[in-house]
Amino acid sequence: MTHPLEGLVAGRVRRPGDDGFEERTVSVNERFRDVRPEAVLSVTGPDDVSAAIGWAREHGVPFVARGGGHSYAGRSVNRGLVLDLGGLDQIRVDVRTNRVTVGGGTRQGALYAAMVEHDLLLPLGNSDDVGIGGLTLGGGVSVVSRAIGLTCDNLVSTDLVLADGSTVTCSEDENEDLFWACRGGGGGNFGVNTSFTFQARPAPPMSTCLLLWDWDRAVDVLAVMQEVMRVAPREFSARIGISRASGRDGVVSVIGQHLGPAAELRRLLAPAMTAARPRHVDIADQEYADAVEYLRHESAGGAFAVRTRATPEPLSEEGLRTLVRALEKWPGGTNPDGAGAALFAWGGAIGDVPVRDSAFPHREVQFLLSLDTSWLPGESPEAVRANLDWLKELHEETGQFAPDASYLNFADPDLDDWRTAYYGPNAARLSEIKRRWDPDRVFAGDQVP
Repeated sequence: MTHPLEGLVAGRVRRPGDDGFEERTVSVNERFRDVRPEAVLSVTGPDDVSAAIGWAREHGVPFVARGGGHSYAGRSVNRGLVLDLGGLDQIRVDVRTNRVTVGGGTRQGALYAAMVEHDLLLPLGNSDDVGIGGLTLGGGVSVVSRAIGLTCDNLVSTDLVLADGSTVTCSEDENEDLFWACRGGGGGNFGVNTSFTFQARPAPPMSTCLLLWDWDRAVDVLAVMQEVMRVAPREFSARIGISRASGRDGVVSVIGQHLGPAAELRRLLAPAMTAARPRHVDIADQEYADAVEYLRHESAGGAFAVRTRATPEPLSEEGLRTLVRALEKWPGGTNPDGAGAALFAWGGAIGDVPVRDSAFPHREVQFLLSLDTSWLPGESPEAVRANLDWLKELHEETGQFAPDASYLNFADPDLDDWRTAYYGPNAARLSEIKRRWDPDRVFAGDQVP
């Protein structure tokens, strides 16, 4: 049985049971594995996107655009129509200007390969399957963002298909308000972005680090590393974390990258290694490709939930103890990823852009506090609820030490005051731009400005 869209588009339409349907509709977060669309269209270009939007509007079918499928809140899939952008993955590098133009469905693995080939640097994610659209439109904080800004800060222009089916280009000089919104206002809120152009720069020499400590030194390490990052040069960025998995001892970790030699990186980390002797130290100079591989995120998969806070100041000692005590009370689960709390070092070049110059509002943040828990499909509803309740309680407790500000790219479907948390002082302008470009709210959802 043919789908009504098939006569309107060049791309393939798949239904449940068709070859390739599953891989184009499954959410990376298996918390949402039961959400399945009626159909998925693998688009071949903007014309397909336009036709699909028009058809969906006419027939009242909800639709979403899908890049990498990595939305923490499962927003890369719905129960209507999914626009699979995976075929829009062309990458073009202008070696004269170091500008890089990519299709809206390009994923990080392919883009990193092109960047390494040309020895160019962009703020990208640390998972091969993350899509460039979601990363950029939500801001895009990377291991190199302290040095060269957010992914969206390096955006020169983007093409997108609007609610009325037309295609526009936006930049600093063209459709400036829409360009402002595309830098931190979220993916799929204003249109379907089919192309992005970025300004890359030559990659400098770099080094990486991974340090591990025993659990009893957690508060000491967290406290010292916050101070290390508070005064560190912007060339160095790190993720400072504590984590637990069922049946295993807790672990304290620091993983990071320095755009400079390992000797400098070792000096930067010396206060932490002096305050508490690590049980594992790996600090080394790296070739660009090796650094990308070293920092690649590995996960056991399954289901997870993440809640965040963004703070302009280091957490107090009591705040750090709250994190440690909470991990010690984690209810457990069968997912090897377990649960954790991490402080991502921000600041540096992220703060060079004034708060109101882009939709991304967290310019004065020093640390992103990320709290997470995980489980495997098949665990009892009671076990899942225990994990979610634990995470909710921890998020509430940390409100004593960190503001109610959250990172949009770690989307939280359970967040109450999401408009203020995600967008801060930029929320009102985003709503105005939404009314102008999508007055009928064709691009809809439960957390759309």
